[in-house]
Amino acid sequence: MTDFTHTRADFPDDFLFGVATSAYQIEGHGFGGAGRTHWDDFAATPGNVVRAEHGGRACDHYHMWEQDLDLIAAAGFDIYRFSASWARVLPDGRGAVNTEGLDYYDRLVDGMLERGIKPALTLYHWELPSALADLGGWRNRDIAGWFADYTQILCERIGDRIWSAAPINEPWCVGWLSHFMGAHAPGLRDIRATARAMHHIGLAHGRATQVMRGLGMGNLGAVCNFEYALPLGESDADRSAAQLYDGIYNRWFIGAMFKGAYPADVLEGLAPHMPKGWQDDMATIRQPLDWLGLNYYTCKRIAHDPASAWPQLSEHVGDLPKTQMGWEICPNGLAHFLHFVGEYAGTLPLYVTENGMANPDTPEQPDHARIAYLNAHLDAAKTAMAKGAKLKGYIIWSLLDNYEWSLGYEKRFGLVHVDFESLQRRPKASYQALQQALART
Repeated sequence: MTDFTHTRADFPDDFLFGVATSAYQIEGHGFGGAGRTHWDDFAATPGNVVRAEHGGRACDHYHMWEQDLDLIAAAGFDIYRFSASWARVLPDGRGAVNTEGLDYYDRLVDGMLERGIKPALTLYHWELPSALADLGGWRNRDIAGWFADYTQILCERIGDRIWSAAPINEPWCVGWLSHFMGAHAPGLRDIRATARAMHHIGLAHGRATQVMRGLGMGNLGAVCNFEYALPLGESDADRSAAQLYDGIYNRWFIGAMFKGAYPADVLEGLAPHMPKGWQDDMATIRQPLDWLGLNYYTCKRIAHDPASAWPQLSEHVGDLPKTQMGWEICPNGLAHFLHFVGEYAGTLPLYVTENGMANPDTPEQPDHARIAYLNAHLDAAKTAMAKGAKLKGYIIWSLLDNYEWSLGYEKRFGLVHVDFESLQRRPKASYQALQQALART
């Protein structure tokens, strides 16, 4: 399959299409006076990242941003969802400001507006300044105040030109994946650290939202990741394990953000490790939002594991076709979540803020599999919309092949191929098919 089965005309007139990236994955963190991050430290620790690769140069978007914005505009995208790096703005996470970093984001936002692109800001996409990691990072309640101060400094500079903003990308990854599973920086496997991080992330989200409201910014939301949890077998134990996994992954953060409550099944395991007085923070976490963003990629098969400690579950992969990441391709999960989140977000507008696939394509091997993946998920989105889902936009991950965290530069999610030696950008078949599908007639 080489073409998209839908065009812009098949969606409502106000439906928006976009593309996403993140700062550490593309900018080149070694440039422009940025401070050290816990991802630099994580990558420098043997065994954490493929070939010990890091984001020091990445795609050098820091110097090539104009070319990259031209690619976004030429494809016909309405939105560019980008992130700012906390350590680029505040090298130590607080204190002295790096004016070169602020100037960079100022130019970047102006560049989007000059090209008719809507800037969709994410304040944090995982690159915590090392100086704050030294103080406990997300385990330390003070991080909510540090994050609010960073938000104030950045948004005083660029907030007047931002189309939308969200504080923290994929809270589950910042909390659970990084503090319980140890797969991302800071690489901890500690239930007490996890419980505290999972709570302080929500508190920081609330504080940053308050700051942006105070600056007069609008169109503020949250971006959460969702994974379709299916029981591995037919037993009640597997079904219960899948439900608990769903609570940890899919219900914890939106429960706090929209209902002021954590799911009871997850709290049963985390409550002994939560910070004192956490209940008093719920009003701050539950700030009014203007939209909810869903990042969705795959499903997971969950089994009960009675031999392990809480949450006593194991993760498995089923028989569906898979991406380069080994993730099952399961568009039904996207349709499920577009309805499921309505229980929390009510009638708020929804955006698919990330959807895409890693594929081992080269300039000589067209990424037809990516076109098929995106087609299937757009089909699922349209089906959900026909049944009442309030979906207002669809944003693809990612514009460029980039630094895929602990997997280094091997996994290619881009619509544009990047040669990591020469840094040459070459649009893929998926980019060209989208360009045709998004053309305004």
